[in-house]
Amino acid sequence: MRTIDGDLLQFALDGEFDAIVQGCNCQCAMGKGIALSIKQRFPEAYAADLATVKGDRSKLGSISVAEILRGHRTFCVVNGYTQLHYQGSGMKADYAAIRNVMKAVKAGFAGRRIGYPRIGAGLAGGDWTIIAAIIDEELDGEDHTLVEYRP
Repeated sequence: MRTIDGDLLQFALDGEFDAIVQGCNCQCAMGKGIALSIKQRFPEAYAADLATVKGDRSKLGSISVAEILRGHRTFCVVNGYTQLHYQGSGMKADYAAIRNVMKAVKAGFAGRRIGYPRIGAGLAGGDWTIIAAIIDEELDGEDHTLVEYRP
């Protein structure tokens, strides 16, 4: 896993990534964290989320994808369903779902440049050490980059 500092969304707009991946809950709520920023800057990603069934547990581990076209740049935002709920305290990240999301990302975006934040380790409360190992395992051989947010 390569790690860089900066703004994942701006990097995508600048053509640094072919796909960016975010962890989502299954409630079609993109109300905090990077999800809110994605919803505001790339409403196509929110529309892809809204096209799924709200609260459907079977979404865990799956993805929805939005193609983003800004100027002459095209990239995809991948909504990875890594947690069922967003409310309450404690850990909400589902490690098996994160693994399945990363398998789907590899299947759909092999050979492309993939960027992501600390999926499942922020508001979802997951352990980044465990999550990073899952991502490295599932995206082995791919060009994938953790972007640590720095405005």
